[in-house]
Amino acid sequence: MKTILSITRKELSAYFGSAMALIFIGAFLVASLFTFFWVEAFFSSGVAELRPLFRWMPILLIFLVAALTMRQWSEEQRSGTLELLLTLPAQTIKLVLGKFLAVMALVAIALGLTLPLAITVGLLGNLDWGPVVGGYLAALLLAGAYAAIGLFASSRTDNQVVALIVTAFIGGLFYLVGSSGVTDFAGANIAELLRAIGTGSRFESIERGVIDLRDLIYYLSLTALFLFLNTWSLDRKRWSSGLRTQDYRRNMNVTGALVALNLLALNIWVAPLQGLRADLTEQQEFSLSQTTWDLLNSLQEPLLIRAYISEKTHPLLAPLAPQVRDMLREYQIAGNGKVNAEVIDPISDPEAENEAARTYGIQSTPLQVSGRYEASLINVYFDILVRYGDQNTVLNFQDMIEVNSQRDGTVDVRLRNLEYDLTSAIKKVSSGFQSIDALFASYKDPVKLLIIATPDTLPQAFQDAPATMEKVAKELQQKSNGKFEYQVVNPDDPQSTLTRTVLREQYQLQSTPVSLFSDQTYYLNLLLISGGQAQALYPEGDYSETAVRTALESALKRSSTGFIKVVGLWTPPAMTDQYGQSAQTSMQMINRQLSRDYTVRTVDLATGAVPSDIDMLLVIGPRDMSDKERYAIDQYLMQGGAVVIAGGNYYLSPLSYDTALLGQVSNGLNDMLAHYGVNIGTGLVMDPQNEPFPTQVQRQVQGYTVQEVQAVDYPFFVDVRTDGMDRSNAIVSSLPAVTMNWVSPVELDPAKNANRKTSVLLHSTSQAWLRTDTDIQPNFQAYPDLGFAVGDERKSYPLAVAVQGQFESYFKGKPSPLTQQEPAATAAAPEAATATPAPVRPSSALEQSPDTARLVVIGSSDFLNDIVLQLSSRLSQDRYLNNLQLAQNVVDWSVADLDLLTIRSRGTVSRVLNPLTESQRTTWEVANYVIALLALIAIGAIWRLRQRNETPMELVEVKA
Repeated sequence: MKTILSITRKELSAYFGSAMALIFIGAFLVASLFTFFWVEAFFSSGVAELRPLFRWMPILLIFLVAALTMRQWSEEQRSGTLELLLTLPAQTIKLVLGKFLAVMALVAIALGLTLPLAITVGLLGNLDWGPVVGGYLAALLLAGAYAAIGLFASSRTDNQVVALIVTAFIGGLFYLVGSSGVTDFAGANIAELLRAIGTGSRFESIERGVIDLRDLIYYLSLTALFLFLNTWSLDRKRWSSGLRTQDYRRNMNVTGALVALNLLALNIWVAPLQGLRADLTEQQEFSLSQTTWDLLNSLQEPLLIRAYISEKTHPLLAPLAPQVRDMLREYQIAGNGKVNAEVIDPISDPEAENEAARTYGIQSTPLQVSGRYEASLINVYFDILVRYGDQNTVLNFQDMIEVNSQRDGTVDVRLRNLEYDLTSAIKKVSSGFQSIDALFASYKDPVKLLIIATPDTLPQAFQDAPATMEKVAKELQQKSNGKFEYQVVNPDDPQSTLTRTVLREQYQLQSTPVSLFSDQTYYLNLLLISGGQAQALYPEGDYSETAVRTALESALKRSSTGFIKVVGLWTPPAMTDQYGQSAQTSMQMINRQLSRDYTVRTVDLATGAVPSDIDMLLVIGPRDMSDKERYAIDQYLMQGGAVVIAGGNYYLSPLSYDTALLGQVSNGLNDMLAHYGVNIGTGLVMDPQNEPFPTQVQRQVQGYTVQEVQAVDYPFFVDVRTDGMDRSNAIVSSLPAVTMNWVSPVELDPAKNANRKTSVLLHSTSQAWLRTDTDIQPNFQAYPDLGFAVGDERKSYPLAVAVQGQFESYFKGKPSPLTQQEPAATAAAPEAATATPAPVRPSSALEQSPDTARLVVIGSSDFLNDIVLQLSSRLSQDRYLNNLQLAQNVVDWSVADLDLLTIRSRGTVSRVLNPLTESQRTTWEVANYVIALLALIAIGAIWRLRQRNETPMELVEVKA
């Protein structure tokens, strides 16, 4: 070891004895800082991370290491000192390792001088140090491989320039072979092999904060291989070509071949070992959570996770395929034999493709691929099937990926949160699983299905649909043990008792025109009759076997309990204007969002009770409510239920979307909420920190009036950032921002909430103010800054609260609304048939809730309005999804489904930079340049001073 260190000190002395070290490392630092601050535009991205630095590290290290290694053996050969070294009583491998450690010491110094950059980012934002440690470790491993390559190249020539070029070429080749520019032209299997060979693709794996044994062995193997080649290359210079050394030469060549084969075999052997890794990220983002492990271990039946991924896929999706395979392998290991995870290519397996389409409704997706000279369409599969018992769900690539635009115009495609998507899908199918036999056994009376079709007038596209319906119904009948029967009905048949008139008047089923201007109509409906109630079923899509079976089984399970948790959704009734035209606030986006994990059911509270199978109640925009509806909400909360109220004192009128008029809430829930200790304040909160609003602006251009859409400040759209959230609460801990539209302040009564758990989830900035005027049109001529007058009192206002504990009934000591005289019955609207019927329970009112009752109040209902969300998407792309995510988190918290909430929050901790002025940004940037260069000069000076104080040292100490 002493010999190795002596060689290392000798090489370092040579570097710092001249300006070479300062020049090479200084150039590396300048290039690194330039790419970080200017090429990657760190401050413009606004994210506290060092990925912009490490993204260029594989390329920068090629040139740094090539410059440092080019003279190591080339100079020895040119000056004639190589013969002296090789004749010394020291093993060649020790000489090689000594020079190798000298190069690595210089690389470590260069990387260490970038640490002030990491400290800067840590001071400016919430930096996750796990990926930082992984990035520096990956850089050292990559530099070790490049150094071994450079030493080998230097040993083969006495020209330093040639050694530099050869090192850069070989290092660049190893980097490029795994890059997207090469793998895009190969199939999936070959591309995966190329990524396994490439140094850059391996670098990305460690740089994200995951230390994988396979990556460590790869880099160490590559380093060991080229160090051995370096030793072999130098040793060859001492060989003679005579017969006396023939055996020695042959043995050395065989040894080299065996070393290379063993290193290759080692990498092949560890390739399937996905679990041997360490996740350094703060939230363990790349490891299965304990929630997932517990869920998989609780499974009673086999679980199938099957990924349908095309071998020839889109270049942006190709790098994600190995990540999916690794994750499925993790699930299979955690399942302890209960999980069967597999990846298949449907295009190469027609039988699997046919099963995917017919049984699970999985279709290929056409995507455009742009080549150098042409663009083409390819049909690709990137879907995951999760099946448990009789339940299955499918995740397509749109459910699993996120796309971010880069400054150079390209897009970054990555998996959104694969563990959350898979675990929520598993939880959904496992919660919804029940055998068909047990399902039919739960019915007291037989269930009847009517397949209503008019074959003579059916469009050609639906000719096979009745046969498909009958096939599914026949299969269910065979499993029902007499509890299910079906009948095919043709309303046009003279012998049928179910005529078109009966269907229209008794079951509210209307016929459908064959075409837009045709006078012919047809029926193609499923009508399920159970317990005297008729329910119309509408299979999604093209009436495939999967769609029909799903619609039937879902309808059968809706009358049973013990399945997926049910969210009861109440929205305002339709409004009618003076001309008799009606309109209703659209809430389809939140309905679809919640339907991913829950069964969302519209509830009718007019009977005075919430259906017994509802797990939580979501009330959006409460207004024009009767006492019975308030009583239903009150008693549901008194039973220990979870209630979420989204609504303030104002709402966007659905009759005036084109003019954006606000209506004032009447007959809402303000009095009842005040009784619970939650006060909805008067007025609307306005904040200078707001989300822009797209509006049409007229301007004159050369005498012509031009209308264009511009983004203007709109204080009614309060932009709540992380500093306006209770980060200790799981509901908002993972949200980067959220917009509250036309929101009223929501305040907690300290006296009434003294013994409850409370949280102010959202609040405005300290510069906000209140406005009671319902004129929401901005006037930039009178108020050029914000379009509205600024209020006198400016302070922070609470916008959403969460309360858990005991509540006293609002109807305590009051007569029950259920005993009041019912108004005259009116004909039910057709859409009322979809509401869940709730029986009237004339029992005495509960006066106090248990301490498990939960209440969330949000001062805005329009933050979930489809119209408002669509406006937001025009300017901020995915920003509107934060509003939907807030509602999803509230529902998860309300039903105590904190497990999924925890998984969803992993990796979503805010990494936003602190706001900086332009001068502050420049100061930080210049400071990093100055600190790095001063530190480099100081290291060189210290080394020179140390050399002066040392006595002359022999190159190698030879021991007797």
